[in-house]
Amino acid sequence: MKQIILVFLGGGFGSALRFIIGKWLNNSENGIPYGTFLANILGSLLIGVILGLAAKNETLSQSQTLLLATGFCGGFTTFSTFAYENHMFLKSGDFMSFAIYTIASFVVGFLAVFAGMYLAK
Repeated sequence: MKQIILVFLGGGFGSALRFIIGKWLNNSENGIPYGTFLANILGSLLIGVILGLAAKNETLSQSQTLLLATGFCGGFTTFSTFAYENHMFLKSGDFMSFAIYTIASFVVGFLAVFAGMYLAK
């Protein structure tokens, strides 16, 4: 039960922060949903740091890892919104934004995880 509560609390904080960033940066007039992109990239960097620290001499406990990686990062990042935004690009015929957003999200997201793991060393 404790594990579920930790994931629940972390997820709530992560989701609330993602909502704030989305409200601040996402704007249908400027094309690319920068808020979602920023949340996904920061979440990728953060999960790399968290899991890197967890693997390094067990710096983080299992409870801390559940709260931060599974809970917070799980709530903060969002694949479903990313998929929906890409659907909207395709539906509107904006293939350039679709390509840029998709490729940049994957490439920069992977690089952010690797950078986070490197920073944790």
